[in-house]
Amino acid sequence: MTVLQSFDLTGKRALVTGANRGLGKAFALALAEAGASVAITGRDSARNAAVLKEMTDAGHQAVAITADVTQRADVERTLAEAIDGLGAVDILVNNAGLCFHQAAFDVPDDEFDQIFDLNVRGLWLCSTVFGRHMADRDGGVIVNVGSISGLIVNRPQFQASYNASKAAVHQLTKSLAAEWAPHHIRVNALAPGYVKTEMAPVDRPEFRRMWIEDSAQQRYATPAEIAPSVVYLASDASAFMTGSVLVVDGGYTIF
Repeated sequence: MTVLQSFDLTGKRALVTGANRGLGKAFALALAEAGASVAITGRDSARNAAVLKEMTDAGHQAVAITADVTQRADVERTLAEAIDGLGAVDILVNNAGLCFHQAAFDVPDDEFDQIFDLNVRGLWLCSTVFGRHMADRDGGVIVNVGSISGLIVNRPQFQASYNASKAAVHQLTKSLAAEWAPHHIRVNALAPGYVKTEMAPVDRPEFRRMWIEDSAQQRYATPAEIAPSVVYLASDASAFMTGSVLVVDGGYTIF
């Protein structure tokens, strides 16, 4: 196998949660371009259909599944539909997530619950349901989308509940990697820095000083720039890597 061949995902079957916009969409497209057939999931069926059309029009094999990953029945149905559409699932990318900017004293209980329900419990449900499928097939890869927010305290905005949820993602990644290595399941996390998406208003003037100028590269990323890292983590190029948190942040956390 050559170096470039180790990144090839031809014949692999991947599922990406929260894949109908932003980073999730970029991840799904990148995996497909690397050769994988891809199932995308999200709660918005219209958005799902639009991304599916874009992928199939580009010649990729893909299926769309409308589901809420915070509901166990939906996650189990998602696995069944993915198997029906793709044959199996070799790669799971836990991307679905939610963030609110709110001072800790002002965070209502339902907002805190929403963040942990999607960012942690949803990831847990998908990991355990799909992980069992992978264990039964003697292997697989799980990529959890964490954040530099799990490593630092962001400023100037307050978002303690989100930061805590992403720190939980990183620790859960390490715990599952240790537990599932005997099943030949690799589990790693990706910790992006500031990326321009609908969820992250990186180009707002009030954030530029601390979000952009404090980064070594003094810019934000696009989803397409982050996506190749998911291909790396999903492929044999990272075969000796598990339990790691890969930081891709333009040098933000080096200071």
